[in-house]
Amino acid sequence: MFNPDLKEMLKNVNSRYSLVVGTAKRAREIRDEAIEKEEQIDEKTVSRAIAEICDGKYVITEPDELK
Repeated sequence: MFNPDLKEMLKNVNSRYSLVVGTAKRAREIRDEAIEKEEQIDEKTVSRAIAEICDGKYVITEPDELK
């Protein structure tokens, strides 16, 4: 089971809401890219999105009003 460190993930965003929305957006992007390339996805897209956020490959940006 994939269990990322939530405190570590929240260091770069202001709220859990931003983290959830950013993760869902990246998961949809991963799915759409796989469909476009006609690739088979072996792992869950949300798990891959979380891994990318933890590794710093995907950065969640927030509007200036929230910062």
